Amino acid sequence: MANQPGMRIRIYHIVFWLLVAGVWFYLRYQDYSTLQLAVKVTVIKVIDLALLIYFVNLVLVPRLLYRKRYGWFAAGFILSVALTSFVKMLALARIQHDDLSSFTNVKEKIYNNFVTQFFLVLASIGLKSVFDYLRLQKKMAEVAREKAEAELNFLKSQINPHFLFNSLNSVYFLIDKENADARQALNKFSDMLRYQLYECNDAKIPIEKEISYLKDYVALQKLRRESSDDVHFTCSENVRGFLIEPLLLMPFVENSFKHLSHFSNGKKNLVKITADRANGEFTFSVVNTIEYKSNKEPVGGIGLKNVKRRLELLYNGRHELQVHENGELFKVELKIKI
Repeated sequence: MANQPGMRIRIYHIVFWLLVAGVWFYLRYQDYSTLQLAVKVTVIKVIDLALLIYFVNLVLVPRLLYRKRYGWFAAGFILSVALTSFVKMLALARIQHDDLSSFTNVKEKIYNNFVTQFFLVLASIGLKSVFDYLRLQKKMAEVAREKAEAELNFLKSQINPHFLFNSLNSVYFLIDKENADARQALNKFSDMLRYQLYECNDAKIPIEKEISYLKDYVALQKLRRESSDDVHFTCSENVRGFLIEPLLLMPFVENSFKHLSHFSNGKKNLVKITADRANGEFTFSVVNTIEYKSNKEPVGGIGLKNVKRRLELLYNGRHELQVHENGELFKVELKIKI
């Protein structure tokens, strides 16, 4: 079974040269005194051309032309054509009882043997180069796709554990609260864990599931925040009916709570999340308050860097990401063409 593709290619080559021989014989058999002579001439010319084409394309092209040894390739190519043309002329002269020493019709012999052979083989080189280029492009596309998938899986693996620890931490803060809240939180957490483990393996998922997942996360965060915190999640009814990569939006929401301010002067801590869809674009924005510290770590961290890289891989040329930090507010706005 493993040799079937190679066997199929060899059969194609045999059929191709049989067709070449048949066409050449049909067009030129009347030029010879007998059909037997026409068959012999056809066999010699087709075999000579086939051997020359295979030698040039399988030996000279990969070893010299593709390695940019152009001078050696040109010399080898011309010498091969000249040598095979001379051998072919000797063979044809012998079966046709032609005297080569008379040098009659020299121009015609050079044209029929060398010049024609030269351009036919040159055309085969061009055809091989096109096929090799297409195969190379296909291979490069496969490598790029595999690399992108590997990078995406790696980026997801960096995001998921971080989120799980945050969620477990949220449940931890509920220990001293009433059981009703604890049950509700654990129920949401189980839904989120199920989403990560069983639904995020697909390349794309419905946006409705991603939004539901984010809402559960926000609900868990609200349980561990102060009641005075101002947390809003607004999702337009238009945000439905299209697919998105799983966990693509999560880093923005997680980042907003991670770097959320802890005002002690009566100001409210704010997290405002908005999802909308209009004019063929999905818009997702997250705004949160932050406290200014001269030595604070940059807002965003590895999560924001990861999601930027994922967007470049998944939506190259089809997305716009804007990040603004203005005083006590940090805002991220993502637009994706859908």
